[in-house]
Amino acid sequence: MPTVYLAGPDVFRPDASAYGQALKALCGAHGFTGLFPLDQQLPRGLAGPAAARWICDANLALLRRADLVMANLEDFRGPGEADSGTAFEVGFAVALGKPVWAHAQEPGTIVDRATVRRDDSGVPFDARGYQVEDFGLGKNLMLACTVRLVHGGPAQCLAAMAQAWREQHGRAG
Repeated sequence: MPTVYLAGPDVFRPDASAYGQALKALCGAHGFTGLFPLDQQLPRGLAGPAAARWICDANLALLRRADLVMANLEDFRGPGEADSGTAFEVGFAVALGKPVWAHAQEPGTIVDRATVRRDDSGVPFDARGYQVEDFGLGKNLMLACTVRLVHGGPAQCLAAMAQAWREQHGRAG
């Protein structure tokens, strides 16, 4: 079965392990094997920067092993912005030439969700005074232009991925 790295801020959920297992079961129902970052056990005694390095290396190894990536690009810790770790993982997978799919349910564009004010010429700005990019996209252009973004959740994204995989590979998985 093709493997799917499950990128996203889901590792920060209070029920992260159980949610990861549910995502992996959903992958299985669509003919994929899910690779969830929390499936790997941090070695005893690691903490702080050493633990962070181990987690980073382990996740990069999973990304290298995966056939595809599914990224949760829901707004995280601010309107219009995906989790920074997930954005890195998307970029890494794109650089490796892996197909990257993503899901987000937020309606509208970044401008719709992040704009606090407009200047006299109509340029949008966020709450911190930074200009909001206005390309009519729901995500930053570097994400929107490099992933296949599905409006919906993981189930809708995996269904679209499975259909595309079957069309490209001529089989269910």
